[in-house]
Amino acid sequence: MTALASFVCAYIFGLGLFISGMIRPAKVLGFLDIFGIPSGTWDPSLAVVMAAGLAVTGIGYALARRRPPLFDKQGRWPTATAIDRPLLLGAALFGIGWGLVGLCPGPAIANLATLSPGVIVFVIAMALGMLAHDLWQSRSTGLSKRKLASATAADG
Repeated sequence: MTALASFVCAYIFGLGLFISGMIRPAKVLGFLDIFGIPSGTWDPSLAVVMAAGLAVTGIGYALARRRPPLFDKQGRWPTATAIDRPLLLGAALFGIGWGLVGLCPGPAIANLATLSPGVIVFVIAMALGMLAHDLWQSRSTGLSKRKLASATAADG
């Protein structure tokens, strides 16, 4: 049942991306070009999409917090609240990539259906970046555990 719920949610998300035009890089870049320098016009329509998405999500989260999950034993709400260097660096890299290409992960995956070589290269590069991040995280976590173990052993 969880797989079916995931499929339905992903389908609704993809349909929303398609209807809103967020899978079209030119539309996204038209929105990000707030000064209209290359094209001469700014497309504010995606601001409406984002505002509507935030409103629906806010209502959904408010309702979801009031009831137990349907397909799990307990809720899995995020607990991290720190605004730290990895968060800021990741947000900056995400914004740079979005601004340069006009795609973010969801629309890029939806755009794979077009078989566009540029989209395929983008998704491969995105996947490699995710793998590099996981490798970096596992190494830094392993290093931290080894330092803690050696410090504990030294303390007796």
